[in-house]
Amino acid sequence: MDKEPKPFNDVIEHLEKIEGFPISPAKVKLKSLPKPIRVFGYIVIAFFSISFLLIIILNILN
Repeated sequence: MDKEPKPFNDVIEHLEKIEGFPISPAKVKLKSLPKPIRVFGYIVIAFFSISFLLIIILNILN
């Protein structure tokens, strides 16, 4: 039983081999990123989330 998904055409196979494009997003391990990049990502996500909530709250209050 082969658990490795196979590409469905030659273009996808070329993309995987030459450019290193992953077959599925499940293979990308976000926890394996360096800590400074993860922290920066968390800060960006938090900033956008707080900004979105503040915009909604301020629009409701006006």
